[in-house]
Amino acid sequence: QVRLVESGGGSVQPGGSLRLSCAASGSIFGVYTMGWYRQAPGRQREFVASIVSSGTTNYADSVKGRFTISRDNAEKTVYLQMNSLKPEDTAVYYCRVVVILNIYWGQGTQVTVPS
Repeated sequence: QVRLVESGGGSVQPGGSLRLSCAASGSIFGVYTMGWYRQAPGRQREFVASIVSSGTTNYADSVKGRFTISRDNAEKTVYLQMNSLKPEDTAVYYCRVVVILNIYWGQGTQVTVPS
């Protein structure tokens, strides 16, 4: 079993920054992908960014150049540095970890950027 604990959400003015963290524990080892998704009210959950064990990253077009994903393999933690935040970034952000064919989700953390 894998447990994911997220932190770092909050409310920030447009143009501000936040850093999300997601710490994994449990049966997680080897090659695995860590990432972030988000879900705004009334919308489907969408991909934000991902990073594999080797460090290769992938981003949604809407966050490229503003968000940076990174990971600490020793601590089994993934981070999402969010800069130049916009009101449309408002959502619940979920950590996602894929271990072999198993997918695990965090409980979500709210990010609010008022317009």
